[in-house]
Amino acid sequence: MADVIGIDFGTTNSVIALRQADGQVASIRYATGSGVVDTFRSLLCFWAEETGPSRGRLQHAAGPQAIEAYLDDPLGCRLIMSMKSYLASRSFSETRIFGRAFGLEELISLFLRSLLASSGGGAGKLGDAHVVAGRPVRFVGDNADDELAESRLRKAFGGAGWSGLDFALEPEAAGHRFAATLDAPANVLVGDFGGGTSDFSLIRFEPGHAKAVRALGHAGLGIAGDAFDYRIIDNVVSPRLGKGDSYRVMGTALPVPPSFYTSFARWHRLSLMRAPRTMREIAEVARAADHPEKLQHLMQLVEDETGYALYQAVSGVKAALSKADSAVLRFRHGGFLLEEEVQRADFERWISPELTRIAGAVDQALADAGVGPEAVDRVFLTGGTSLVPAVRHLFENRFGAGRVAHGGEFVSVAEGLALIGAERVAA
Repeated sequence: MADVIGIDFGTTNSVIALRQADGQVASIRYATGSGVVDTFRSLLCFWAEETGPSRGRLQHAAGPQAIEAYLDDPLGCRLIMSMKSYLASRSFSETRIFGRAFGLEELISLFLRSLLASSGGGAGKLGDAHVVAGRPVRFVGDNADDELAESRLRKAFGGAGWSGLDFALEPEAAGHRFAATLDAPANVLVGDFGGGTSDFSLIRFEPGHAKAVRALGHAGLGIAGDAFDYRIIDNVVSPRLGKGDSYRVMGTALPVPPSFYTSFARWHRLSLMRAPRTMREIAEVARAADHPEKLQHLMQLVEDETGYALYQAVSGVKAALSKADSAVLRFRHGGFLLEEEVQRADFERWISPELTRIAGAVDQALADAGVGPEAVDRVFLTGGTSLVPAVRHLFENRFGAGRVAHGGEFVSVAEGLALIGAERVAA
């Protein structure tokens, strides 16, 4: 049993790290259909049993098991994704799943309990472990209420059995892991890119026996990997589904409502499009559209809950563009076939608004610390989005390639949380 546990509950993936008795930190690994991995997908899948003694009873699975259940019967399941993205939204309090109301905190608690149960022996029982959970500098969402979000997250962890946990900022945790490589005092700018948030902290590290860590400044914003996926869907997929086309009302040409595609291009909002009112609106527009078949494909993709497969294809292209100048986006469902080459130059042009906001957040972190770029000795980038060349170049151009490092893209936060927990226990 580890005496310290670090938990990184993420928008897309979650990780648990354990501080062992010998002082080493390691993340828990999970078995999936494609092998053993360090990450546990932040998903829930619900379905109602149709046969046997449990007929009609609501069942659920999380992580890899949720994906398997969904792929086995997508029409009979409800997939819940990106729960973390709703924490700071006062307008979201509950959702109905097969007729039963679930609050957001309850859904996250269900997921966290499954995350714990799937962790095997290391974290299988909490005992007297000291638990540290991560939180972003700024939660995702327009008019995000950070105080509400942390309160909800604390309640959700409490419902899963972690009532006495501590919180730590996710970029600070990532920085602790990187600090182990330092042999001299340094100001380290840490960029932590998650699925829904990008966070930056300037941290002063003093290595040695009397190690000291001091946070100098922070900034964060509610965009990251999911926003980059949105740009690919919006520019490549949505035009094939009627975006930018017209429909006619009494002889007058009107644009197909862009609101259809705003929700479609954001994977955590796709399930909301299955509402009867939304589907009726799309059907009405399709009947008068210049290209009705495109909107019919849109309705079919929404009705058949194809979001997971589509977003996997899009995420794969994004990853491929980190290594090549172009990649082909392939997706097929029923009569809808998409096979289109995406150029890295186009992708970088599409994400330029996000890159501008990321650069602004870096400026804000430095301003919060009261220093300029010259005060930054090292830059450490972590999270999947840090692998995007345009993101890496943003930091290399600003601070110099020799000062920029990256690594532990998916486990650095959880392992850093465990290290922070160990320091707090010692203190």
